[in-house]
Amino acid sequence: MNTSNTKKVVAIVLVAILSSVTTLFGYHLISEKEGKAFSDYADNPATEKIGMLANSFGQDKNMVLTSLTTDEGFPDFTEAAARSVDGVVHVKTKSVTMQPYFDPFDFFFGFGDRAPARPREQVGYGSGVIISKDGYIITNNHVVEGATEVSVTLNDNREFTAKVIGSDKMSDIALLKIEGDNFTYLTFGNSDALKVGEWVLAVGNPFNLTSTVTAGIVSAKNRSNVMGGDLGIQSFIQIDAAVNPGNSGGALVNTKGELVGINTAIYSQTGNFTGYAFAVPISIAGKVASDLKEYGAVQRPVLGIQVPNIEGIRRQDPERARELSQIKGVLVEDFSDRSAAKAAGIQKGDIITAINNVPIRNFAELQIQLNKYRPGDKISVTVDRNDKELKFNVELRNEEGSTDIIRSTDAVSKLGATFKPVPQETKRKLGISSGVEVVSVDSKGLFRKNGINKGFIIMRVNNTPVNSESDISHIVAATSNRQDKVLLVAGFYPPNGRTQYIAIDLTTD
Repeated sequence: MNTSNTKKVVAIVLVAILSSVTTLFGYHLISEKEGKAFSDYADNPATEKIGMLANSFGQDKNMVLTSLTTDEGFPDFTEAAARSVDGVVHVKTKSVTMQPYFDPFDFFFGFGDRAPARPREQVGYGSGVIISKDGYIITNNHVVEGATEVSVTLNDNREFTAKVIGSDKMSDIALLKIEGDNFTYLTFGNSDALKVGEWVLAVGNPFNLTSTVTAGIVSAKNRSNVMGGDLGIQSFIQIDAAVNPGNSGGALVNTKGELVGINTAIYSQTGNFTGYAFAVPISIAGKVASDLKEYGAVQRPVLGIQVPNIEGIRRQDPERARELSQIKGVLVEDFSDRSAAKAAGIQKGDIITAINNVPIRNFAELQIQLNKYRPGDKISVTVDRNDKELKFNVELRNEEGSTDIIRSTDAVSKLGATFKPVPQETKRKLGISSGVEVVSVDSKGLFRKNGINKGFIIMRVNNTPVNSESDISHIVAATSNRQDKVLLVAGFYPPNGRTQYIAIDLTTD
């Protein structure tokens, strides 16, 4: 081999070695970066909390898709949509209402105002999202509220009777259960990580059209004052994906196929989609569902602070309202009784700027962070006090000022009664559409103290029809989390007793 060829061979070998070293070094940097990114993701408190909620329903961590793009570089929704439609169900409800019956002959003979009410069946529709292999389903409370029968139809047309495990009017979330195993379900994503402008899919059954997918972007986060402020939860994801009647309770998913919200409301003057729709973040909906599954009642922690009502102040002092609206955080104006925040050392005039190092810019963001936790949980609260940053460890309490967990069975036990469903034939003879009979009462229970005794037929509690002890349990548990904590029981003693309306204060012993 001549000298020229030898030099060429040596040059080729050196290039090969240099390329290998460069490749290995580059791989090391990428691996290190990816490892750090994964570590940061795992250490994210919001992601950790979502993981805990996912574990409560036995979700498989390996079921998340990767974000896909087409050859042209556009987002590819096909994989996420294909998986989502199998995890979203069509919800059908039946309810019975008493409608006045008008007989023209009675009216002609002067008895028109005495016509008895007659039961009338109403049918409603909505959507739901399967969140576990064994058939737990999240939907909206307003989809199933007052229903005497709930059924769900899967994307493969299998139909199941669903049991309402629990519901929560404040968040408009309900949890259903169907019997079976190996159902396709959607895994929880991190709704806190959503960015304005990010692509999302809305999956549901608008206008009774099953398995419908629409695409849009996140228009805003932590949107408050939705639906006239009727809901207790005011931290919505606003989207511009088309959502219409029937979509309620359906899935909002990201391009990875993760469930990031439950579609709940639209802003419209016509009742149909006009460009604005709202979803409950899964960080809230998942926590509510987990509470309903584990305790039968939603656990709501409070800091025990009072904040300025900017809208009310604006009417009296516009300049003061303008100053308050420019505060980046939540101003502590005062404290409630037995305040967790006050006990931890927070003072009037402090501005809350972070919860567990998650920035807080307004009350909606404070609310969405607090709703991830339960009474008894300990959180770090960062405040600005006279331009000085301070941190306090706060043990969250419930509205009653304790760290106790409220269970539906605990609330029902205070009533001191046992119940049984009223058979359909008996309902027909009594002319009622719903009913639960009081089988026995305890002399120390709230029922006996308020004059309800054995044989009393309960038709409605808090204006919601009841047909089982479970129905009563769910209503009592929900009422225990409200501020007024009063049950309004409507019922009578058969066969001809007059309808009585009895108010029961759950705070009394």
